[in-house]
Amino acid sequence: MSAVFTKRRAIVCVGAVAILLLVVSAVLLPAKGRSSKGGATKVTLYDVEGDRIGHARLKPAGDGETRVQARITDAAPAFHGFHVHTIGVCDPDAPNGPFTTAGGHFALAGQSHGAHAGDLPSLLVEEDGTARLEFVTDRFEVSDLHDDNGSAVMVHAGRDNFANIPARYVSTSSGQPGPDADTLATGDAGSRYACGEIAAKDG
Repeated sequence: MSAVFTKRRAIVCVGAVAILLLVVSAVLLPAKGRSSKGGATKVTLYDVEGDRIGHARLKPAGDGETRVQARITDAAPAFHGFHVHTIGVCDPDAPNGPFTTAGGHFALAGQSHGAHAGDLPSLLVEEDGTARLEFVTDRFEVSDLHDDNGSAVMVHAGRDNFANIPARYVSTSSGQPGPDADTLATGDAGSRYACGEIAAKDG
């Protein structure tokens, strides 16, 4: 076997390996700007003035669970309701109020507040305007949030009561004991303070 033939054969082999690696990469890596089912998503949070107040990171934790990490750098000191909402559109100038374009809480059929899939632990913002929160939830996977219309991470102006209203309290609007319809939908967390978009699956 000549040296020239051997060299050509080696070049062909190297080329074939390179092509195979490119094909495998194209199959395994997600498209730019899109999270794969197993990928993490970083969500930047903006207030109604358009200022960046922090971010949230959602990433798979295994066994169908999701790890959520939130870092707030500039917000009003207080407890703030913290949720995933159903639509990935955060419009501060929406006709029905800031960020109402994000819809209601991310939830499965029949769920009420406190049990919504998108109900998250509250944020406690300290006097310096910062907050850190980390937890694991089994109520959704990251891929669930990248549906046809995306989702949104929402920080509310007020604290969330998680619909924990004892029956000894009677609603002034419904006249019924315990949480009324508004509380069962929102947790009475107040207006929408900051919002971050999660892209739709084709976003």
